[in-house]
Amino acid sequence: MESDLRSLFEIGIRSKGSSTMKWAKLYVLVAVVFLSSAPGKANQEATDKQSEQEVRQMIEKYRTALLQRDIAALEKIWADDYVFVNASGDVATKADRLANAKSGATTLESINEEESITVRVYQNSAVATSRVTIKGQYSGQPTSGQYRSTHVWVKGPAGWQLVTNQLTALKQK
Repeated sequence: MESDLRSLFEIGIRSKGSSTMKWAKLYVLVAVVFLSSAPGKANQEATDKQSEQEVRQMIEKYRTALLQRDIAALEKIWADDYVFVNASGDVATKADRLANAKSGATTLESINEEESITVRVYQNSAVATSRVTIKGQYSGQPTSGQYRSTHVWVKGPAGWQLVTNQLTALKQK
């Protein structure tokens, strides 16, 4: 890129005609070089859109797996180093969450999205935020209410996996 700019500058200096014409030609050539790099950005945007759709699909699979207590699906969705922070601030690992689901201590009757999920993709990771209403029980305790939810997803050899999520209880209005 630097050598391209240097050669363009030299062309601009050597070209015949008025000084204004030389700079106009140089400007056009430099603009063409910079605009030619735009397809790389377009490709990245297309990849990000595809990744965003993949994450949205994984969120729906996660929601379904939680509601159906699909242990096999949860084992695949949660990364090995997965960490969950519940609305009380308690931390649970993948093993803790799986044990709760297997024993029936955690059962969810409903998970309803109260607003559109926002998904932001950063290469092989994504952050999803939303507001949800959850009803069921967590670790044997009844739970119900609205929460702000944050998910962090990472794409690795196994595809998109949830590495952490947190719920923050919202005050009732």
